[in-house]
Amino acid sequence: MSQFLPSVIITGTGAYAPANVVTNDDMAKIVDTSDDWIRSRSGISERRFAGDGESTSDMAVAAAAQAIDAAGIDRSEIDLVIVATMTPDMPFPSTACIVQSKLGLGNITAFDLQAACSGFIYALNTGSNMLRSGAYKKALIIGADKMSSVLDFEDRTTCVLFGDGASAVILEASDSAGVGILDSITGSDGSNPELLYQPAGGSSLPASTESVTARQHYIKMNGKEIFKLAVRVMGQVSCDILERNDYNTAQVDLVIPHQANMRIIDSLAKRIHLPLEKFHNNLDRFGNTSGASIGLALDEAFRAGRIRTGDLVLLVAFGAGLTWGSTLIKWQ
Repeated sequence: MSQFLPSVIITGTGAYAPANVVTNDDMAKIVDTSDDWIRSRSGISERRFAGDGESTSDMAVAAAAQAIDAAGIDRSEIDLVIVATMTPDMPFPSTACIVQSKLGLGNITAFDLQAACSGFIYALNTGSNMLRSGAYKKALIIGADKMSSVLDFEDRTTCVLFGDGASAVILEASDSAGVGILDSITGSDGSNPELLYQPAGGSSLPASTESVTARQHYIKMNGKEIFKLAVRVMGQVSCDILERNDYNTAQVDLVIPHQANMRIIDSLAKRIHLPLEKFHNNLDRFGNTSGASIGLALDEAFRAGRIRTGDLVLLVAFGAGLTWGSTLIKWQ
């Protein structure tokens, strides 16, 4: 791959999960399901749902404040904000602009990026390359989703899988070579969006009495097809990024996969020939938080001491679009 200077490193991480813990037994009071049914099919025990009046931008700000403090920088130093979300506060303006205002940042570049569950990796890739261009110095990258706002609580196959949360990192340019974000691969296939989508609310099917009655403003998912594609594509993009950077799976210290389903993670581990001990998972406690997912796990792993200087960390995700991506980091 082409060599970029300067390097881009992560200097601070942050995460936020709402206080409202919703267990599988709580879900069983809402929809026809059970703790055993959910655990056996997904590995999820509980998730967090945002409180009344708590928006995606509120969660994003909380995670961002942690990351800024961890990086030890002043907010005035940030000149770029990217928010990866599929549940923005509103269709426009962007949630990133709302976050910029709530954090009291300057009149800087701020925009949303929509790649669903792959959003955090897409945002890392976009932000790191914007820093490498020399036009920006410090970027705030956020993944945040209020999935409870688009869940159909009459569909037990989907509503039990998701949770709300936010995560953030600070990216900075560095003169040190061979550290930080080494590479990212992203891809998409939009030929069959109906595998995982929200039918109504956009320009093709604007909100109407009929669309609301038909429950078309909620997530619809073909779980079986998504499962098969996720395992295959995440496995391939993991191998691809290692190969083009002259690494093999044995050299990977930690894998942080998108937290969607434990069976997907199990299958991915087998596919790339790595033990589950090399994967950091918090799916059981948070469920699928979409764009927040990988960042939540990254922050938790770092604060728990699972990521140390010199470690090779692989991030990999798959989501609606269909989209996918992997990022390889040499932790600084």
